[in-house]
Amino acid sequence: MSKQSLMIAAAAASYACGVHAQSSVSLHGILDASLVYISNDNGHSNWQAGSGTVTGSHWGFMGTEDLGQGAKAIFQLENGFSVMNGSLRQGGREFGYQAYAGLSSNQLGTLTLGRQYDSVVDYLAPLSFTGRHPGGNNLSAHPFDNDNLNNSFRVNNAVKYASPNYAGLQFGTLYGFSNEAGGFADNRASSFGASYVRGPLSLSAAFMQINNGGGVNPNGAITSTDSTFVSSLQRVYGAGASYLLGDARIGLVWTRTQLEGLATINGANGLGLAKNGADATFSNYEINGSYRLTPALSLAAEYTYTDSSISTHHPKWHEVSLEADYFFSARSDVYLQGSYQQVIANGSGLTADISGRDMSSSNRQAVIAAGLRHRF
Repeated sequence: MSKQSLMIAAAAASYACGVHAQSSVSLHGILDASLVYISNDNGHSNWQAGSGTVTGSHWGFMGTEDLGQGAKAIFQLENGFSVMNGSLRQGGREFGYQAYAGLSSNQLGTLTLGRQYDSVVDYLAPLSFTGRHPGGNNLSAHPFDNDNLNNSFRVNNAVKYASPNYAGLQFGTLYGFSNEAGGFADNRASSFGASYVRGPLSLSAAFMQINNGGGVNPNGAITSTDSTFVSSLQRVYGAGASYLLGDARIGLVWTRTQLEGLATINGANGLGLAKNGADATFSNYEINGSYRLTPALSLAAEYTYTDSSISTHHPKWHEVSLEADYFFSARSDVYLQGSYQQVIANGSGLTADISGRDMSSSNRQAVIAAGLRHRF
């Protein structure tokens, strides 16, 4: 080999090593396996082996490449699955949790493109009971997860911006394209939110709007396999606050969801409603708290009152959740959670329906879950 060839090969090897040294790819995930008791599952009590009962089981890759001067190229791929049977979740998607790529700058913020969480999930959900665990709390979502605090759906075709942290203040926005020629507004989504943290106090607010989500355009921002509602318009806005006092934390969250042209709830039409295509609203008032008894053991609780208007009916919900969580290590814990829901149907035909479970045949439902989680 000539001297010139040796010099080129050495330079290429040096460049490859440099790129490798400045790049990283990591594997992460959560396994949640549990035993579940349901007081009323379509009229019967039920014992189940459950996956993702509290925290959705998922795994994924995260990658970064240092581009210099505080800038990075980033990506994330996350797959949701069942521990009990190995099947895919989120409508059978290979990467149904998230799938995006983007650029991040210490000075300018982060811009990402792909399937992602909206601003309600990013900024407001962490102050709710569902946001205590990364990935949500599937037993304590507000009725039908009407405000998406439990991230029942993700946004496809999304462009998202998140700001740097300005002395505790962060903000961001997202837009999900319809991808339909001649139908720019047919199944699109937009959201924005902000949070502020100063010492023990955290504040946040967020807004989201979806046009024709989960409808006839399957390639748009929200698909029917994700969405709780199919409607011509969905708006969600809310605010929250939490305060840390030693080992205790208390939080307050308020959200309001407005729906126009409501066609289905949880994929069901025959709910005894006066008509399909009705307008609906859900106002959720949540108080939550947690206390760390020891470095390994923590207790948490929440109560949510939901006042709703669906067509000519005005159903109301009371939800309570209690949880004990014991950590064997930073990566492995066991939990015991009980959730109870009571609905005052007021002629709507709705029955109790705790998130992630089949609906009750009555206006009450209780779920108790004992589970093991492992993070990697």
